[in-house]
Amino acid sequence: MTSILFKNLRLPDQPAKITELRVDQGKFVETFTNEVSLPSEIDLGGNLVLPGLIETHIHLDKACIMNRCELNEGTLAEAVATTRAAKADFTEADVYQRGAALLEQAITQGTTYMRTHVELDPGIGLTGFRAILRLKQDYAWALGLEICVFPQEGLLNNPGTEELLCEALENGATVLGGCPYMDSDPAAQIRRLFELAERYDCDLDMHLDFDLNPEGMTISEVIRCTRECGWQNRVTIGHVTKLSALPPELFEETARALAEAGVQVTALPSTDLFLNGRDDTHNVPRGVAPLPRLHDCGVTCSLSTNNVGNPFTPFGDASLIRQANLLANVCHQGTPAELARCLTWISEESARLLRLQDYGLAPGCHADFIVLDADTPAAVIAELGQPLMAFKGGRQSFERVPASLLSP
Repeated sequence: MTSILFKNLRLPDQPAKITELRVDQGKFVETFTNEVSLPSEIDLGGNLVLPGLIETHIHLDKACIMNRCELNEGTLAEAVATTRAAKADFTEADVYQRGAALLEQAITQGTTYMRTHVELDPGIGLTGFRAILRLKQDYAWALGLEICVFPQEGLLNNPGTEELLCEALENGATVLGGCPYMDSDPAAQIRRLFELAERYDCDLDMHLDFDLNPEGMTISEVIRCTRECGWQNRVTIGHVTKLSALPPELFEETARALAEAGVQVTALPSTDLFLNGRDDTHNVPRGVAPLPRLHDCGVTCSLSTNNVGNPFTPFGDASLIRQANLLANVCHQGTPAELARCLTWISEESARLLRLQDYGLAPGCHADFIVLDADTPAAVIAELGQPLMAFKGGRQSFERVPASLLSP
């Protein structure tokens, strides 16, 4: 049946009230139009329902390779170098298998939409991209997958890379990424990325300003190009850990400029905490983009996983709720309102950042949602709530059986 009545559930805006949701043809509806055909019914056990979680920045192609890498220094430079060496042996089947394993983890953690970054360079070619394209098709029943191709090894200093990016954008990739700090002229890479984005009419998502030295920031060039090209709300910058090293006056000036230009920010707390601050012997900085302060200045924000099981981040379980809890700890977010806001950075605000249409629980929205045993949205983050089940277009994609104590 295409019509489903979901009963005995609670919604985030009124978590104490038992209510219902109606789904027809994969979307939420106010009422069923076909009164002759009775809808099927699903009882959700009085649990809390939230829109599906959204992963805005992850690397499926280089996930789960720690058994192929030797980690000694734990630095960004080592992560790039050791991943480059491992990447030389990647095959399409290998990328597909590792990516599928991580996708399945993400699905059971409540993720229903994801933007994945995929590396392209003359060494790997389109191998990883082809594998991720197949994953997009094969897992569409549970998760929407958006592909962002980017030059991890550099663009202007790495001949042949631009041609690969263009080929991918002409064959299924919809977002163009960047890694300006990998070129000798970061600003020139930024300008070239905007030229390509205009050519292909695609959004941009760049790895930017990934250290704790406040000098040498390239944010101003991104802001300038965004305004010049009219690309407001189509540009995202990830990491931007330099923001955490700015004094208050300069931070606020920069944040206001980001908001005015419509440049969005993604924090990646697990990776940023692992890689940053290694040279400090005491008072070690946290080195995570301060989302609460950015949000207060009007910047659209999200937080995400980035890497799982590789030299950039040797751990992880693809849980966005865990990432939100981690950021809440790092940024001192503890009130119910603050914790609920952390949840929006993996849901509503992430949907806004990715410009997703019809996201939410209102009539007309896609029926992509998760079910949790939690009292409130804030409790989901505070207590690391595990999704019990998820639905994509009204169709259930997984179920988790809650643990039960076996008393003597």
